[in-house]
Amino acid sequence: MIDDAVIVTGGAGFIGSHLVDRLLESGFQVTVVDDFSVGSEENLKRAVKFGSYLQIVRQDLTGPELLGIVEKISPRYIFHLAAQSDVRHSTADPLFDAKVNVLGSLNVIESARRVGVERVIYAASGGTLYGEPEAVLFPLTESIRHQPLSNYGVSKKVVLDYLAAYKSLYSLDYVALALANVFGPRQDPHGESGVVSIFAGQLVSNQRCIIFGDGNQTRDFVFVTDVVDAFLRSLDSGSGQVFNISSSMETSVFELYSAMANILASSMEPEFLEGRVGELRRSCLSNLKAREILGWEPKVSLADGLGQVIEWVKGRS
Repeated sequence: MIDDAVIVTGGAGFIGSHLVDRLLESGFQVTVVDDFSVGSEENLKRAVKFGSYLQIVRQDLTGPELLGIVEKISPRYIFHLAAQSDVRHSTADPLFDAKVNVLGSLNVIESARRVGVERVIYAASGGTLYGEPEAVLFPLTESIRHQPLSNYGVSKKVVLDYLAAYKSLYSLDYVALALANVFGPRQDPHGESGVVSIFAGQLVSNQRCIIFGDGNQTRDFVFVTDVVDAFLRSLDSGSGQVFNISSSMETSVFELYSAMANILASSMEPEFLEGRVGELRRSCLSNLKAREILGWEPKVSLADGLGQVIEWVKGRS
């Protein structure tokens, strides 16, 4: 066993590929396990320059092959980021959502237990975990009852329950990061999620942006490099706990659009369409616990992060 060997599931994705880069830069032996249904080889262009320190395994997480992969690598840590992450798709096909997010995650956890992995670090969903609590409770702390209102949120919550059970039953250690709305370069500007990248793609292409609902719905945006820093800090802190990884700032969708249009000096007005079923009205998470226990804090401001995303999209145009 190589002490610094790690597995990153979903490592070819938006957040996962940034994490892979950082792990390689820190001297880890990294194995990416990804079925490339969402992730891309383009996201790993920087990582492949590390040569033998990187291994890429094209595999989904639901099959029996996963155990053999984990046994062969015998990693010290598993970062579990792979997921079906589209709320609307979870509504349209809840069985597929559960297969990937529940059964796939349980396969990761069970494989980790059987191989003797030291810790599983899980990308939970802070944006869906807490549902729609009373306004007085914002920004939401980790003590708020978990009551997701979407199939996707339920599937992600179930994994937290499994992790807690496995720690109690088998002493498999874990840390779960309840991520707010992560944004940054490599997020697909043509995808179905990630409003920042979608707006950037539309504005750079001089297309009219679409806002679903009245635009006053709020989100808590946190930059991808700050999120990666939280994953690294979870290697040796926070055993058996859930941490919100967020900016603790509410930004409305219309405010977001206005800020991005201002960066590009665009006077184009957005188009407003009917709101989408299952989407939360407000989202804002307290990051105080992560600050106190992980020693983590967000460093990239929303304005700076938006500028980086826009420059990345321009570079792809």
